[in-house]
Amino acid sequence: MSFTVAIVGRPNVGKSTLFNRLLEQRKAIVDDMSGVTRDRQYGVSDWNGKTFNVIDTGGFVEGSEDVFEKEIAKQVLIAVEEADAIIFMVDAITGMTNLDDAMASVLRRSTKPVFLTVNKVDNNERLMEASEFYSLGFDHIFFIAAASGSGSGELLDAIAELISEDASAETLAIQDLPKFAIIGQPNTGKSSLLNALIGQERTIVSDIAGTTRDSIHTHYNLFKKEFVLIDTAGIRRKTKVNEDLEFYSVIRAIKALDEADVCLLLLDAEKGIAAQDLNIFSLAVRKGKGIVVLVNKWDLVAKETNTAKAMEDELRKRFAPFSDVPILFISAKEKTRIFKAIEVALDVYEHRHQKLPTSALNEVMLKAVESYHAPVVRGHAVKIKYITQLPTPVPSFAFFCNFPDDIKQPYKNYLENQLRKHFDFTGVPIRLFFRKK
Repeated sequence: MSFTVAIVGRPNVGKSTLFNRLLEQRKAIVDDMSGVTRDRQYGVSDWNGKTFNVIDTGGFVEGSEDVFEKEIAKQVLIAVEEADAIIFMVDAITGMTNLDDAMASVLRRSTKPVFLTVNKVDNNERLMEASEFYSLGFDHIFFIAAASGSGSGELLDAIAELISEDASAETLAIQDLPKFAIIGQPNTGKSSLLNALIGQERTIVSDIAGTTRDSIHTHYNLFKKEFVLIDTAGIRRKTKVNEDLEFYSVIRAIKALDEADVCLLLLDAEKGIAAQDLNIFSLAVRKGKGIVVLVNKWDLVAKETNTAKAMEDELRKRFAPFSDVPILFISAKEKTRIFKAIEVALDVYEHRHQKLPTSALNEVMLKAVESYHAPVVRGHAVKIKYITQLPTPVPSFAFFCNFPDDIKQPYKNYLENQLRKHFDFTGVPIRLFFRKK
């Protein structure tokens, strides 16, 4: 089992700052507004040769009326259940509060090791004031300043001692699994799809657009299938982005695209495809990601004999020139065809990672070149002599020829279509390069 550490505490004590420091990157959104982190976030950290997962949770607010704060409290408790050790964060500047007490009493019931971490201790005066936290009665207490990193080394040493070599190795193995990002506009049902797939309420689902602010990683291991699902905040048009946080979420969703191998692009069946969906699609194509298009809320559409066929044709026309993508009609709510979607995504992942033997490539493609030669340019016959696949994450092919600059787009399209016809690259953008022999 891999080892997981959860960071918990009331809002604004600096949990996300510590989380970012452990990951050595800006992954969590940090802002002075309370309740910015709404969902649990995952990352991987390593210290002293031990690798472990870190969960950042939203601030714990007990008995609050706010719908999000209630949900956050639920998320914190789930994180505590999932974790092997807990970093309980408090803040030296504010001192002890009722919320800290409430949280401490929840954590004392847990059998897991709790590391009480007093944040914002950056001078001796604060260190003196911070000693009041000893009264909470936890064995392990650490004084740190997450923003500068002082004191975090001792905390990490204590955590690393608990982690076995096996647990560390497993965390590393999970990093190598296929990663699928669920992308699309706000309110197309991304979180509902994630919850339907893993069968538990992992993300906060509500009708307020923009509920998911961060991208969330979920390790899926059921029915002999194993991969990591990334649920992203909805990507919306620039004009609609008014809050700073929204802006960060869009950047985060685009970063989730970078991390993923395959993108599941969710469309709303009732609304059809909008310009923004095409932007998301072409972004994924430009980044060379595998793509599976899922038309969600299909249960709500009035159907005639060939509604699906007509819609599929319309979508392919809009996606052109790259129309070789799987399109599935699903309903996350009714759980219709959602497991089929995963099977297709795994196929697309395989297509994206296939390496074609050079001999097979040349045999097929040189025949294709023979049966339809590149048009003659300025009296020169363009001859393609040899083809090879390049060692890149996105399937890329180099064609060696005498006049590489004279090959025009229509002929490039012909070559790409021939590659797709003979080798299965459904759902994967391919790149062609022409080089001088």
